Amino acid sequence: MGISKTRLKTEILAGITSFFAISYIIIVNPMILSDAGIPAGLSVFATVFSSAIGCLIMALWAKAPVILTPGMGVNAFFTYTVVVGMHLSWQQAVAISIFSSLIYMVIAFTRASEFLANAIPAVLKKGITVGIGLFLVTLGLEKAELIQSGGKRALLAAGSLSNPATLLALFGLLLSLILFLRRVPGGFVIGIIVTSLVGVLFHIGGTQATSISLSQLPKYSEILFKGDFSQMFSIKFLLAVFSMTMILVFESMGILEGILQDPSQFRKAFQASSVTTFISGFLGTSPTVAAAESASGIESGGRTGIVSLVSGILFLLSLFFIPLFFIPLLSYVPQAAIAPVIIITGAVMMEQLATINFADFTDWFPAFLIIVLIPLTGSISTGLAFGFVAYPILKLAMGKQSEVHPIMYVLGLLFLAQLGFNSILV
Repeated sequence: MGISKTRLKTEILAGITSFFAISYIIIVNPMILSDAGIPAGLSVFATVFSSAIGCLIMALWAKAPVILTPGMGVNAFFTYTVVVGMHLSWQQAVAISIFSSLIYMVIAFTRASEFLANAIPAVLKKGITVGIGLFLVTLGLEKAELIQSGGKRALLAAGSLSNPATLLALFGLLLSLILFLRRVPGGFVIGIIVTSLVGVLFHIGGTQATSISLSQLPKYSEILFKGDFSQMFSIKFLLAVFSMTMILVFESMGILEGILQDPSQFRKAFQASSVTTFISGFLGTSPTVAAAESASGIESGGRTGIVSLVSGILFLLSLFFIPLFFIPLLSYVPQAAIAPVIIITGAVMMEQLATINFADFTDWFPAFLIIVLIPLTGSISTGLAFGFVAYPILKLAMGKQSEVHPIMYVLGLLFLAQLGFNSILV
């Protein structure tokens, strides 16, 4: 049965809307991964290619209106937990991503996906999303220099409003918020551009510079297929694999269950996400996930894979604007221009708090541990561990063992072992 012209127009417009809602990732993802040591200019290509491929897979296999792109939160785990926190190289982090994605694929293409979807409490999935959101907010506030180390008196202290970078970040945050609330297409990108231009005008420039252009695309091979598996049997490597797998599987489940209007699309969308995540490691970027921004296209009426197909094509077309726009922009984008996007993205993820049942403390407290410990420890895996260990213990203590699926005891023990190994390694 063919699709009507009106429906086709709606799907195309929804795809354009979704692309502009997530297009900021072309700039933000390379800036975050640059802290892991991946060249920002080359990371732009990896971000575009992985996003385009992911959207095409989603369109052709799942026929769902979901955009796949390197995920905010997962890229933070990749950079700040695995590379900075665990002192691994970005090549080893890529290997961890590939290994985790392979497990993710096995889960997605077997009945394990349905098993886990039913076994893991919704409150913990939501807690993961909220916790990563709060982690992004903290990261964004630090990049904006709105918060800083508090020294002996407190963990954190407010930044100084006499700092030009902080004032620039506040300007960018206000502008980006207004554009976001008014649902201006490409509002985040506009906010980054305007804030960066103001920064240039007042000599608050970026700290990075690059001369990469489309003509230098062959240099992209420097980050292609660079996964370093030399440490794959080390405890540190395996712990990172376990944590990243948990994040990929449960965050993807949570996002897809939350945005898809048609539940029948979930299984194949979950599979498409896993395949793209696996491919992204070879392309030289952090794992892809279903973008929460896909909701903008769905809210615009998008219901089919045409939405993701259009977005994928637009990602590919963006390559032609790289030498004229994205790469020169990377030379001037200060952290203060990126910070507002990270803060708002984190705040949107934290909206899941509204769906958590606060009346049952045995539900709320494990989620609470995940939410607060992820940003306070700077480790997504630590937050997950405490939440997953606490959940079965509290349920048993209150005689609610019927609410605990047997797999939760297994995961709780695994996360407890992870905490023990982390203590030994530290």
